[in-house]
Amino acid sequence: MKGGYFSRMGYVSQKKEKALKEKMEKLGIRESDIVEKFIRPGGPGGQKANKVSTCVYLKHIPTGIEVKCKLERSQALNRFLARRILVEKIEELLKGKESDRRRRIEKLRKQKRKLSKRAKRKLLESKC
Repeated sequence: MKGGYFSRMGYVSQKKEKALKEKMEKLGIRESDIVEKFIRPGGPGGQKANKVSTCVYLKHIPTGIEVKCKLERSQALNRFLARRILVEKIEELLKGKESDRRRRIEKLRKQKRKLSKRAKRKLLESKC
């Protein structure tokens, strides 16, 4: 396989990598502004977890935003996922309510909130 990140769960395509890089450029995030460290994850896993540093820690120096990612067993895939999370957080910081992440959160909040008594009454009346 050429390019992309490989993991036990699958493969991150070059298309997704390219989209992430474009988003980073659009927001003005440079690789030189990111500090990257690899940590051994805690918890179960025995020898596999004790041997390989799969947990990825990223810090964006200008904003001070820190991200840790240990979702997958593959270090390469965790690097991609950590960058994606970091970009989302920086976008939310820069754009505020206009960011994609904020919009998704607000949409879910609206769906889950309770209806007012008046709205419930109207709903019941329309069903009869």
